[in-house]
Amino acid sequence: MKLYFQLFITFVKIGMFTIGGGYAMIPLIELEVVERHKWISRDEFLDMIAITQAVPGVFAINVSIFIGSRVRGTIGSLFAMLGCALPSFFIILAIAIFFSDYKNYPAVERSLKGVRPVVVALIAAPMLRIALNAKLTRKTIIIPIIATLAIFGLGVSPMIVIGVGIVGGLLWIITPTPN
Repeated sequence: MKLYFQLFITFVKIGMFTIGGGYAMIPLIELEVVERHKWISRDEFLDMIAITQAVPGVFAINVSIFIGSRVRGTIGSLFAMLGCALPSFFIILAIAIFFSDYKNYPAVERSLKGVRPVVVALIAAPMLRIALNAKLTRKTIIIPIIATLAIFGLGVSPMIVIGVGIVGGLLWIITPTPN
């Protein structure tokens, strides 16, 4: 029971103290799950990030379910998912109740504008760390470059890029390598 509570509290902290959504949670998730609790390795963490991006649903919830399942099975995933979701639920509920009265105050508007660059940094920092930890080589660096150009330069849907990546990865695995 202690491990279930630990999963719940860990994801409550992650859900409560992360501004900017799922991607901004990555550094805190990595700190808690990989470094502090050692529930998964750094390589497993990178694989989990890739997997949770490829499946439908909210990124943070997918991550919590994955970690909870890895640590304590189905019940563990439930505890982790609730820990991740409840802070957001209560914060959004409080905003819905109280914020409408204050949203037009100049101080509130300026505060929200001031938070935007911080959120960008919170998202950019883990993406850079993931890129550095992905063990890219001269041969494989072309893949993220092509994917980025396809999405931002050509307007290709990220879903198509993800699908092509999945198919490419599967083909890579099943294709025999010459000796």
